[in-house]
Amino acid sequence: MSIAVSTSETDDDALPISGLQHLAFCPRQWALIHLEQVWVENIRTAEGRLLHERADLPGESRRANVRTVRGMWLRSERLHLTGRADIVEFKPEPFPVEYKRGKSKPTDCDTVQLCAQALCLEEMLQATIGRGAIFYGNPRRRLEVEFTPQLRSRTEELTATMHRLYRSSITPAATPGPYCRNCSLVHVCLPEATSQDDAAQWVALQLRSLQQDV
Repeated sequence: MSIAVSTSETDDDALPISGLQHLAFCPRQWALIHLEQVWVENIRTAEGRLLHERADLPGESRRANVRTVRGMWLRSERLHLTGRADIVEFKPEPFPVEYKRGKSKPTDCDTVQLCAQALCLEEMLQATIGRGAIFYGNPRRRLEVEFTPQLRSRTEELTATMHRLYRSSITPAATPGPYCRNCSLVHVCLPEATSQDDAAQWVALQLRSLQQDV
């Protein structure tokens, strides 16, 4: 299934590919970063930023029969996405590689980001890209990713959702879970306080705590 964003959007409405990783991880995290322009650095984000700065420094090299392009700008007019690939290897077929500081995640947030890069490359180069890879810093190895029809569909659906959320300018309520511990925005998000289900309970607990302190 092929999904395109609204034809009423202009070229200036292209959204960052990296936002798909945030959205797949947590819609509220995406909104805090991309709607409210909130960012908090922690050890994980700092290490990830430094890794990307080294990996996607623009340039090109050749080794044997592989041409490697670093920091390649990407764009899809169909999906209204833009961003930059850490590395694209041409073997000669394009093979995108995304760098991540940690280990592979139980969700698909990293793979949809990589798949979006492939969709942009396919449109730009008029090519078919079957696979890419994610290099994880822990352990230091590549995880190869196949761009299956299911992953492509999931990526395009997330892209459409991201554009709808952007147009609405509404920050979703939190959905607390174990993943909140790994989020650098947890102290800004306050998931227990902003969750639709838990907000009233959280307020009651805070009131009781204040009463006990009096």
